[in-house]
Order: sequence, then structure tokens, then C-alpha cells
Amino acid sequence: MPTWIPKTRTFYLNQIWGRRSTKQTLILLTFVSIFSLYSVHLLLKTANEGGSLLYEQLGHKAYGLAGKLAASGSITMQNIGAMSSYLFIVKYELPLVIKALMNIEDTNGLWYLNGDYLVLLVSLVLILPLSLLRNLGYLGYTSGLSLLCMIFFLIVVICKKFQIPCPVEAALMVNETVNGTFTQAALALAFNSTADDACRPRYFIFNSQTVYAVPILTFSFVCHPAVLPIYEELKSRSRRRMMNVSKISFFAMFLMYLLAALFGYLTFYGHVESELLHTYSEVVGTDILLLVVRLAVLVAVTLTVPVVIFPIRSSVTHLLCPTKEFSWLRHSIITVTILAFTNLLVIFVPTIRDIFGFIGASAAAMLIFILPSAFYIKLVKKEPMRSVQKIGALCFLLSGIVVMIGSMGLIVLDWVHDASAAGGH
Repeated sequence: MPTWIPKTRTFYLNQIWGRRSTKQTLILLTFVSIFSLYSVHLLLKTANEGGSLLYEQLGHKAYGLAGKLAASGSITMQNIGAMSSYLFIVKYELPLVIKALMNIEDTNGLWYLNGDYLVLLVSLVLILPLSLLRNLGYLGYTSGLSLLCMIFFLIVVICKKFQIPCPVEAALMVNETVNGTFTQAALALAFNSTADDACRPRYFIFNSQTVYAVPILTFSFVCHPAVLPIYEELKSRSRRRMMNVSKISFFAMFLMYLLAALFGYLTFYGHVESELLHTYSEVVGTDILLLVVRLAVLVAVTLTVPVVIFPIRSSVTHLLCPTKEFSWLRHSIITVTILAFTNLLVIFVPTIRDIFGFIGASAAAMLIFILPSAFYIKLVKKEPMRSVQKIGALCFLLSGIVVMIGSMGLIVLDWVHDASAAGGH
């Protein structure tokens, strides 16, 4: 199973369900996955016709320097967003793991339980040395580990659905009184509660957070910068074979996203936080199984960040100095700059939702909707503009522009509204 789809974003997809609804998000998830698969089809066909298996090179062949800059910039933004999501997991989860392992109750004043300090420490001690390597021989191992981590995470989420009572307020009461062990009396209190609405799934909800649904889902299905390199490495390469690989991978990730988000939502309903594991901590307290999940997730994301840095550095190097020989000094400066910028984002941006929303509405929309269809229209010469294929690509391009402008506009309005509300208080 190819592992080029960002699996760890499943942890954050639950915020969509917590703010939205079951059917609403299921519809969006289905459409975004189908559109992403269609854009892979356009990209592969364009690569065959355009004679290049580099995303940036296709952009250069289609629209010159502007196309190359658009492709390179979108790939860089997308991968920085992915790195940020992994480091946000370190920021949120590592303090809880240390607290549980050391059995610490009072966390005031302890620097090693501060997520910002821990992100910097992990970046310097573990991520930076791995990122400075010229080659990633361990890529297959980290991808496999990440996939196993997600399967384990999914199993735990499904199991916890049947262990945590509803409404969540009752579970919180239980956690405060008996330290997370559900007694018969507590279970009776939970299931006999009059708050039936809190335990009933909502099918359609529209609120201020709805504007983030499409960008977050779009961000979660971007794998297009990795499609062409994998296509190049396939033995007995053919477009049909690569599409079969893509279909299997997209279906696997669709199913994993769907089940994790669905069972996370059906466990906590409106109480789901941006990071699902953090929600479990507040409800059930210290749990050995959740602690093991956290450790597995932290190992997986820490080893994945260097993998994501490589395409960013390659794109930047190819853009700034494509003809120069390899230089360790340039290699190190670019690596440190990328890692430092990403750490600043993780430390100073309030929530991962803002990063997902902005990058999903801009770079992800470019990589899924706009660039593949624009390259296809320009480079595939054997099909006339009035053909069904070209008209379909044109409609796809226009829909991408609408999605990008609409999502960006609504997100900016939401930021302005939040800033005004904060200023008013």
C-alpha cells in the first residue's frame, strides 16, 4: 500500500464533525476524495503528454516562470502545513505523555511540560539531524510505521466509543469522582440523563466554523506532489497501473478518515476538540491504552517531519539554484530556515485550524483543482478544446477558483469577526 497520503491528519479531521454534522461531512468527504482522484488522473495524463515527471517542470512547460513559481510555491506551502500539523501533535501530546509517565499533578512552572519548549527541543535534537541527511533510506520504514500507527489509533477510537458514556458531562463527572473508572451508578446517571439532545447526531449544521470544512478536507487529500515521483519509480510504468494504485490508496484513506472522524464524533458529539486525543484526556483522564497511542503517534510524526522537509528543500533548491552543484552550506541553511519558520508557526498560531484553513483554501486548492486542470488544458494537445475531456478540465478549473476565492474570503471574514469580538470584550 503506498503511503503518500498524509495519514496523521486524521487526528484533526474530528473538529469538522464536532462543529458540523454526520451527513454533511460525509457528503463533503466523498466529493473531495472523488475530485482529488480526478485531479490525479489529469496530472498523470498531462505528465505523459508534457514529457516531464516533475510538478514544477510541468508548470514551466505550460506557463513559463509563472507556472513554475505557482507549482513550487503551492508545494512549499502545502508541505509546511503538513509539517505544522505534525509539530502541533508534538506540542499538544508530548506534555501529556511526560505528565502521565512522571505522574505529575501540579504542572505550574515546569518548563518540560510547556509544549512550545518541547517542540523546539524535539526539533533540535531529533528532527534537525535527520533532516540534514542527503538521502532518506528510512522513508519506507517511517511510512509503514505511520500507517500502523493510524490503524492502531482507529481501533482505539472505535473501542472507546463503547466505553465512554453519553452525555459527556456525565463522563466528566465520573472522571472527577472515581478517576476515570465507570461505576454502575455513574453509567446509570449517564444513560438516564435528560440531556437526550446531547447524544443525538446532527445531520446538517451551518455555523461560523462551516467555512473551514472544505479547506480542511481539501488539505487532507493533497498528495499530488508525490504522485509523479512515485509514478516514475513504478516498475512496468503505466498510467492505468498508477491510477489503480491511487484508487486503492484514496479508498483506504477515505475509509480511515471516515471511521476515525465518525466514531470520534459519536463519542463526544459537540464536545470534540480540534485534537481528538486531547478530548479523551479531559474525559477519561490517564489511560494506559491512550498513553500507548500517544507514544506511537509521537514517534511516527517525529520521524515523518524530516520526510516532509525533503520535497520543500528540493523545491526551493530547484527554484533558486537549479544548475549549481550540491553544497552542504546551502543544504543546511535551507533546512534550518524551513524548520525554524515552521516552529514559529506552531508556537505563535493559536490553533491548527487556522493553518489548515488558510493552506487548504490556497495551496491545497491550487494543487488539487487549479494546477492539474490548467496544465492539462495547456499541455495536452491531442484533444480539442471542445472535447468532453477539455470541457471537464475547464469546469474543474473554474470550480477550483470558486472554492479558493470563496473559502479564503469566508475565512478572512471569520478572522475579522473573531478579532472584533475579542476587541469588544
